[in-house]
Amino acid sequence: MVDDASPPKPAFLENLLFGTTIDRVPALIPGVALAAAVVVAAVGLAKLINTALGFDGLVSFILLAIVVGMIVRNTVGLNDVFAPGVAFSLKKLLRLGIILLGIRLSILDVLKIGGFGIPIVLGAVLTGLFVATAATRRLGLSDRLGTLIAIGTGICGATAIVATAPGIGAKDEEIAYAVANITIFGIAAMLLYPFLGNLIFGGDVIKTGLFLGTSIHETAQVAGAGLIYDQTFGITTSPSGADIAVVAKLVRNALMLLAIPGITYLYARRLRNEGEEAGRQTRLVELIPVFIFGFLAMAGLRSLGDAGIASGGQALGIWGEQAWIDLTHTIRNWAEYVLATAMAGVGLGTSITQLKGLGIKPFLVGIATALAVGVVSVGLVFVFGPLISV
Repeated sequence: MVDDASPPKPAFLENLLFGTTIDRVPALIPGVALAAAVVVAAVGLAKLINTALGFDGLVSFILLAIVVGMIVRNTVGLNDVFAPGVAFSLKKLLRLGIILLGIRLSILDVLKIGGFGIPIVLGAVLTGLFVATAATRRLGLSDRLGTLIAIGTGICGATAIVATAPGIGAKDEEIAYAVANITIFGIAAMLLYPFLGNLIFGGDVIKTGLFLGTSIHETAQVAGAGLIYDQTFGITTSPSGADIAVVAKLVRNALMLLAIPGITYLYARRLRNEGEEAGRQTRLVELIPVFIFGFLAMAGLRSLGDAGIASGGQALGIWGEQAWIDLTHTIRNWAEYVLATAMAGVGLGTSITQLKGLGIKPFLVGIATALAVGVVSVGLVFVFGPLISV
């Protein structure tokens, strides 16, 4: 007798930590080990290239981790045994790395960057929604596809696309097109925007970080771009470009709680008025980006520790000044390596063959939306960037 029972779903804590049940954790090891090996190779290759060229930091190992991962995926290929661990690196390790990044900022810095970043984020999001919707209608594509591309470009990449799709009754093909679109232009932006931002903003770390955080699609891509910028241009200030970019992106992620239910509600109402059946709206609890709270908790710990040292005592009542400095520095370094492993996962998860299925019309919508969001982001950063002092 064949057992048709579905595999057990992970409990809350299992899902939070591993994305699967505890008995399946060993299956994650090969993929994570491969991603880590790509990082080790990228670090060594970056040192070799920088030494040969005589410029320390000219080539970022984060950038090379993505490129090496893509080369491996699209030449040797990726055996199925590595797939669970690569997905884990891209999702769970990414979030862990972002949480650890919180130790680099005080809670006051987070509030300043996030608060003044809101108008830039709103401008970029609204631009993405408007341009994608207008372009899809002009090209005769479905409103569903335009909505998915808009929400993915403006807010949170593939996560926002998948969360929005049930509520607007999107077809599998439309979801695939939208995700492929986000992948292509997000990776292109991740690799190019750190250099473009440095050129446009003349090396201003705050403005460049805001630009990266409000114009690039996925959280992973934003974190990668920020680290590429810091490593390439030798940014050692606190907050760094990556810190600012991540905070701006977290503000965008938080907008999922408002934007996605609102969009799906309006879309469903329109379908009902036209006599069509609406889809299933994603539950609000599914949209909460839990790792944001982890990031804020780490920033809060940093603030409390610094306050203890500043008052002549110990950080959190445990560490002296030098021990606290050493601890925060160690966590910062680990955050970069954890994120580097996630970036290797980005490369290993990018199949050029699969992306070739993107038709020319969705491609045009994607590039028009990405460019419009980028231009508006630059303009708003010039307006609001000078207001941020950290």
